[in-house]
Amino acid sequence: MLPPSWTKNDKKARLLIYTFSVIVFAIIVALGRVKLDVEPGFDVHIFALINAIINSIVAVLLVVALFAAKSGRHRLHKRLMLTAMVLSMLFLVSYIAHHLLAGDTKFGGTGAIRFIYYFILGTHIPLAGIILPFILFTAYRGLIGEYPRHRKNARITWPIWFYVAVTGPIIYVLISPYY
Repeated sequence: MLPPSWTKNDKKARLLIYTFSVIVFAIIVALGRVKLDVEPGFDVHIFALINAIINSIVAVLLVVALFAAKSGRHRLHKRLMLTAMVLSMLFLVSYIAHHLLAGDTKFGGTGAIRFIYYFILGTHIPLAGIILPFILFTAYRGLIGEYPRHRKNARITWPIWFYVAVTGPIIYVLISPYY
């Protein structure tokens, strides 16, 4: 096992995690009501492609990190998970930029693909909305060396985060013809 990287302070961690999560959630909700009226001089949907690429990389990192943890390669696991978290922050910045500049896009598919798209989107959005504090609490438990609690949290966090990371690029592939 790795020694703790951070000093335990549950009260401060809870405050920071909940505050950050609420702020991010509020920003994402506000994006549905705001679109900047600017012409940046490039195809703003490049951000959607960047988001899909980042989510794909995060999904791969999550799988590799899981195998690293299960095989006792804890230092590699930690590096992979921290990389996935940094990439997820970059995703968030790109996601905000895309929605501020491009607004919403209507899906134009019909038939079974329409049902599939809206089913995936309808599960992706709420799970993406709730996963952030789970990720942060799971990471916190690992960083302070509370490995049993970290593993217990990860059993919930990992599959949800993985699902969100995988379905993001699927949504991009399905919606991108309508940009």
